[in-house]
Amino acid sequence: MNTPDVLKKKKLFLLDMDGTIYIENTLFDFTLDFLDYIKSIGGKYIFITNNSSKSVTDYVDKLRRMGIDVDLSNFLTSSQATAVYLNRQFPGKKIYVMGTESLKEEFRKAGIRITDKYEEDIDCFVAGFDTELVYQKLHDASVLLTEGVSFVATNPDLVCPTSFGFIPDCGSMCMMLENATGRKPYYVGKPNPMMIEMAIEKSGFTKEETLVIGDRIYTDVKSGINAGVTTALVLSGETKRADLEASTDKPDFVFEDVGELLELLKS
Repeated sequence: MNTPDVLKKKKLFLLDMDGTIYIENTLFDFTLDFLDYIKSIGGKYIFITNNSSKSVTDYVDKLRRMGIDVDLSNFLTSSQATAVYLNRQFPGKKIYVMGTESLKEEFRKAGIRITDKYEEDIDCFVAGFDTELVYQKLHDASVLLTEGVSFVATNPDLVCPTSFGFIPDCGSMCMMLENATGRKPYYVGKPNPMMIEMAIEKSGFTKEETLVIGDRIYTDVKSGINAGVTTALVLSGETKRADLEASTDKPDFVFEDVGELLELLKS
């Protein structure tokens, strides 16, 4: 039964970032208090993000500038999860990456052979949230996918929230390629439970002690459901109440924002 007492037993908080603790570059007023509360109960927060446009080091720098106490252990990104997947499924193979320089550097550090130019010996094409996208990459991708190379994507998010609304994310870019080639990717990021399971394993906490918090049903909440852990939806980002009512996937808890969750936890 989903009661406040269930939430008060949680120790591992797996948090989405954009739309959950900040919007673009603006931190929500309640975020620091919420993170301090987690530390005060002997818990841990790990940021689980589908955004593959930045490396983990980039995220550490960004959140530290916002005043958040973090190090590398506080993050798990779709970039990292995709690197693990590629090393398992395509060891030593050449990978074409349609992504930012940060994403490519993340892959290089993981020992993956990457290229961003069309070549004949490419085994897999990977799409990320490419904020440095140019048309030549879409052309190369179309050739490779038509030729039949494997198709992997970091995350299925259709949009990324901004201060003015939304911009196209990796899922929308993949839809362009699907329309052009008829090919659909294997998505590594949320709602795939892989990232949630990796975070729990590295944290030392259990599934019963874990809470997934995010602003999207089809990625954040669904990943928690798929991993078998408690989920909380916040309405401070992409999802609106009409979306929640229309969705067949329901979170265990719904809050206007993380600040409202904090009030409940401290009550």
